[in-house]
Amino acid sequence: MSVLVYTESENGKFKKNAFEVASYGFMLAQELKTVAIAIAFNVENPEELGNFGISKVLNIKDANLTNFNANAYAEAVSQAIAQENSKNIIISSSTDTKYMAGILAGKLNAGYCPNVVAAPLNTEPLTLKRTVFSNKGFATTSIDTDIGIIGVSSNAFGINENKTQTEVLEFNPNIEGSDLGVSSVSIDKVTGKATIADADIVVSGGRGLKGPENWSLIEDLAEVLGAATACSKPVSDLGWRPHSEHVGQTGKPVSSNLYIAIGISGAIQHLAGVNSSKVKLVINTDPDAPFFKAADYGVVGDAFEVVPELIEKLKEFKAQNA
Repeated sequence: MSVLVYTESENGKFKKNAFEVASYGFMLAQELKTVAIAIAFNVENPEELGNFGISKVLNIKDANLTNFNANAYAEAVSQAIAQENSKNIIISSSTDTKYMAGILAGKLNAGYCPNVVAAPLNTEPLTLKRTVFSNKGFATTSIDTDIGIIGVSSNAFGINENKTQTEVLEFNPNIEGSDLGVSSVSIDKVTGKATIADADIVVSGGRGLKGPENWSLIEDLAEVLGAATACSKPVSDLGWRPHSEHVGQTGKPVSSNLYIAIGISGAIQHLAGVNSSKVKLVINTDPDAPFFKAADYGVVGDAFEVVPELIEKLKEFKAQNA
């Protein structure tokens, strides 16, 4: 028996959450006195997972599976589970993986627990702590099926190095044409910037920026911090920023270590999508803005005065500590 870890990748490179789920898988394998095995898709350096406790990597080399396909990936993972006799499956809680998880759970008649934020409270039965109600609360959930799927929240468990001797094997699942019924015609991606899903820091702007011509404030602060840029729904609706940067309950969820909201009042839908960020900083001229009640730190002031000064102070700090 083993713990199987599904790792996400892009352009042949592991995503950050791959190392987090690998770390979680190793931890659980240690508790269960078994081994952690990973499945990867078209990765250039699969042995990299050995730094995080993975003793075997099943690497799929199939051009048809270069781009994520929920049905095909679920089928491939289910075949790996059968081959390795895995009873505990570790996945991330990314948007793509959540699409796949429901299909995978149906194939395996498995229990699925998403948004897990800590190590299991118990292993018999598998009992987990997870966020609920748009990250406003926590629930304790038990999985009593033969196979359990654990969806780990981003930045919840952390990345822990546990160097292990790793065996890399080529894995060739039997994927039928029906599993590839949906295909990607084209994919548009932003390059050269940190992505919202993987970033430790996210800098987000709202209508308080007054117009797209002032967005350099957000981009300049993000560049200094090595952060991803994001925006509120009204900003994307107005066409100031692409919808790919819209975060919140109706946009992309954010689970960063630091979320900086500039000129965002804090509508309930926006707060619901960013509540799982560990530290929230808000900069707003309105001291009664709802975001201040949810923020860890708040600055009441004009963003056009506060942000440039913050950028300069950060540059000074980086220069002194280079």
